[in-house]
Amino acid sequence: MDNSIKEVLYSEEKIRNKVKEIADKITEDYQGKEVLLVGVLKGANMFMADLMRQIKLSVNIDFMAVSSYGHSTESSGVVKILKDLDNSIENKHVIIIEDIIDSGLTLQYICENLLSRKPASLKICTLLDKPERRTIDMTVHYKGFNIPDEFIVGYGIDYAEKFRNLPYIGILDRRVYEK
Repeated sequence: MDNSIKEVLYSEEKIRNKVKEIADKITEDYQGKEVLLVGVLKGANMFMADLMRQIKLSVNIDFMAVSSYGHSTESSGVVKILKDLDNSIENKHVIIIEDIIDSGLTLQYICENLLSRKPASLKICTLLDKPERRTIDMTVHYKGFNIPDEFIVGYGIDYAEKFRNLPYIGILDRRVYEK
């Protein structure tokens, strides 16, 4: 384990099992339909790649990149689209794929933006959820784990662009970001 990690929350195996469970539920819910997964970059890329391999349906993908954190551990609340979708989502069954939902402000902005584009349906899927930090009310349709109010990294999730490549999810030692 990296000495910057205080504790491993979820091992590779636990993540793999949870991803399969979520994919099975999506497969069941969308039988006979084509699904468009919209990954929120950069953090959701590992989760989305593993998830789409487990979904037993016709799946298309697209990506958005938004920024609200910069190099901080707290969302600024100001959302900026850095990369928009490549194709129209009108009349498509869209599932937003997030790595983690914290306050919900960024995701609320993304949902409002995508709903204005008239998808057939729009649902939210996240691997990690911090419900105690939520500042807005929102429905999360597919969820992996509820996590404590700690700053976590790994499995695509970073701090200042580091730690994304860890195969597990761990709590980042405060000494790393309180320097």
